Formats: sequence, structure tokens, C-alpha cells
Amino acid sequence: MIKALSAAELVSMLGLKPHPEGGYFAETFRSATQLTLPDGRVRSAGTAIYFLLTPDTFSALHRVASDEVWHFYEGAPLEITTITAEGTLKTITLGGDLESNQVSQHVVPAGIWQGARPIDEGASNNEDYSLVGCTVAPGFDFADFEMPTRAEFLLLFPEHAAAILKLTRE
Repeated sequence: MIKALSAAELVSMLGLKPHPEGGYFAETFRSATQLTLPDGRVRSAGTAIYFLLTPDTFSALHRVASDEVWHFYEGAPLEITTITAEGTLKTITLGGDLESNQVSQHVVPAGIWQGARPIDEGASNNEDYSLVGCTVAPGFDFADFEMPTRAEFLLLFPEHAAAILKLTRE
């Protein structure tokens, strides 16, 4: 039988560090292939990270300038919330219980606001954390990362105040 690890053990074993949007991460892949984007920015063709959220953390609403694929690995499922520029809000559950309409992969297109938080129902092995991966193409660069304040989000999307309050910090 495989022993379920704690979040603290995973942080140590995987070399995870605090992420600015919340949780912990470690970059596991950065393509050596470089792309020149139409606006002149140069980016790796793709990047990948481990990303770990615990019940007391969340991925604050943010957006990146590339497509991002979320992959579920283990633990509690995650609720991923997206908001388009037009204000369309959508929530999906990333997890391992496909019979309960959870998905094991989810794509957030470039430029879409996104945030995530663990949910404690239906965890596969452990409810101490959600361990996922994120693959970004063209590759992630912090220069392409935007994370407005709660007040700024509430001005942009007042109709989604409940979701914004859950996925932003003061």
C-alpha cells in the first residue's frame, strides 16, 4: 500500500516554493526551444510546474498571456473559476472522480482571468492538499502575469463579487 504524503512532505520532496498567487510551486520543465511571438516577445515554447494548494490557500484570480493546461494529480479536487473579458464566469471541478463530472485536465485560454481553490468533497487519497500540474504554451514568464487587487476586480466585475471575494486577498 502506498502511504499518502502530507502537504509538508510534498513541499519538501518536490522542492516547492511559495507562489505569488498562493500555494506552492516548482518549475519542472522549460523548453529550450525559443519562440518569437507576433508582438516581438521571446518565450520558451512551453513550461510546466507542479502546483500545490492546501485548504488554507488558493490561487488568486490572475491571468497569463498564454494558454494554460491544468492537470490533476492527487488529493482534494480543485474548483477552477474563470472570467472572460466580457464577464462570463465559469467554474469547473478538476479532480479524479470522472463519474461526478470532475475533469482531470482543463484548458484556460490565454488572457482569461482564472483562480482556483481546493474543495474537500471527493478527495481521492488525501484532503490535506490538491496536487496539480500546469503546462503553459508559449511558456510562462512573470512578465506576462497579471494579478489585480480585489478592489480592481470588483470594479471590473461587480456582478461576480461572491467569486471575487473567495479568490482575492485584501
